[in-house]
Order: sequence, then C-alpha cells, then structure tokens
Amino acid sequence: MSASGGTKAIVAALGANLAIAAAKFVAFAFSGSSSMLAEGVHSVADSGNQALLLLGGKKAQKKASEEHPFGYGRERYIYGFLVSIVLFTIGGVFALYEGYEKIKEPHELDNWFWPVGVLVFAIIAEGFSFRTAIQESNELRGKQSWGSFIRTAKAPELPVVLLEDFGALVGLVLALGGVGLTLATGDGIWDGIGTMCIGALLVLIALVLAAETKSLLLGEAAGPEQVARIRAAAVDGESVTSVIHMRTLHLGPEELLVAAKIAVRGEDTAAQVARAIDAAEARIREAVPIARVIYLEPDIYDEKAAAAGEDPTATPGGTGK
Repeated sequence: MSASGGTKAIVAALGANLAIAAAKFVAFAFSGSSSMLAEGVHSVADSGNQALLLLGGKKAQKKASEEHPFGYGRERYIYGFLVSIVLFTIGGVFALYEGYEKIKEPHELDNWFWPVGVLVFAIIAEGFSFRTAIQESNELRGKQSWGSFIRTAKAPELPVVLLEDFGALVGLVLALGGVGLTLATGDGIWDGIGTMCIGALLVLIALVLAAETKSLLLGEAAGPEQVARIRAAAVDGESVTSVIHMRTLHLGPEELLVAAKIAVRGEDTAAQVARAIDAAEARIREAVPIARVIYLEPDIYDEKAAAAGEDPTATPGGTGK
C-alpha cells in the first residue's frame, strides 16, 4: 500500500481500538452498562475493519497475471466494501439490539466510575487516532471540503478510517451521555437510549461507506483535473493535433487506464504515427504518473466532415467508438 493509502492512519486506529475494546469490556463487566458493551463490540468491529484494510492493501500489491492482466488494485475497493458490511452487521445492528433490550429491562449501573473512566480514556485515544487520520488526509485533500474528499477519494482507506474515527468519537460522547443521565436520574433507560443512538450512528456511517465503495467497485473515471492534464499532454500540435474522444478508468487507487482516439496528420507514414503515439504516451505518463495503462488509437479527423454528421465526435467514415 502506498503512502497515500493511509497506512499510518490505519495502524494508529488499529492500536487505539484494540486498547479501547479491552478497556470497554472490563468496564462492562464491572458496571453492566449496555452502552459499554455496545461500544466494546464497536471497537472490536473497528479493529477487524482496520485489519481488513491492511489485508486489502497487501493483496493489491500482487503482480498482474494472465487471468488478471490489469493487476489486483481493486482488492482495496473490495475490502473497503467489506468494512462497511462488518460495521453495519456487527457494530450497528448489535448496538440497536442491545439498546432495545436495555430499554425493555433497564437497571441501574454498578461501579459507575469504571464506564466513566474508560470513556474518558477512549475519547483521548480515539482523538489521537482521528488526528492522525486528519493529518494524512490533509496531504491529499488540498482545498477540497471534507465531504467532497470523502466522495471523490480514489483510495478507500482514509475515508473509511476518517468516518470510523469520527463515528467512534460521537459514539463515545453518546455513551457518556447515556451513562451520565442514568447516574443523574437513577433510570437505566437512558443507558439503553444512548446505546440505540450509537447503533443508529454506526448504521448511517456504514451506509455512506457502502455507497462510496460501491461506486469505486463499479469503476470510476479520473478526476476532472487529471482528465484535463491527460488531454493537454496527448496533443503536441504537430503529430497529434487533438484528442477525438477519451475514456479513463481507475484500475486501483494508484493505477489509471487511459483509452483515447487521437487525431494524426493524413500525410504521416506509419512509422511517424507510431513515434507520435510513443511520444504522446510518454507525455501523458509524465503529466499523470498513475496513468500506467495507455491505449491510443490514431485516426484522421476532419472537423468539417465530423460536424456534418450525426455524431460530432465521430471520424469521417468511422464509428467514433
């Protein structure tokens, strides 16, 4: 996994979640708080998620084969999608169930200082993990808003860790609120309500992650800035006069496929066209280094003839496809 895959953020989140999960289960054992049990399961699910992201990054590094000629870059998208399923089923649904049971049969908390102390510790640890994820994300985010970054990021790891850590921090605050209201009122129903809120939050985050990773699995094109750089690099104004049409596809977060029909001069020889294509490929790779798989089809383009046809992007006598 490249640096842009957010390995540092994943490892930081994994270490924090393992420590927090152990502390939460200890607090549950001493207090009987359903919020603590739900949060403990949440931390275990998050730890599993980070392990899945690391595994996906490792598998994505396998070399291309005859069966998979474009490599295994999409392994990272698959494991990112699995994370959303794990977060939904293990974290969210369990918390909703546990909260419902606690509301049905509420009881007071024992040894209240255990859950309060653990929650404060967990907020500090999760805050450290969240800060690391933010620092790593800022290197890629640029001037994008956080919402735009999560929607458009091609590497799934950082958006996943960001949303997980954000959800964990909000969940901890909800759990602390549920425990605090239970202690203040003596009514255990507030602990159950806090647990239900945690479950609803996790389900919402899981749905957002599932939607974003599904889009990546289906195949996303390069961003507008990259497309513009590729078009500009392909044309030299002499051998290659224009890009007739182009398609791009992410084979993985750091691997882009570019397929384009380019206009060449009709009087050029086959050897000259071949050299023009090689030069255009070199310029594209220099402009957009992740453009590793490039297919350029030469054609003779006449603007007047194309404009007279039904499809302005078509080449005269061709299909335009």
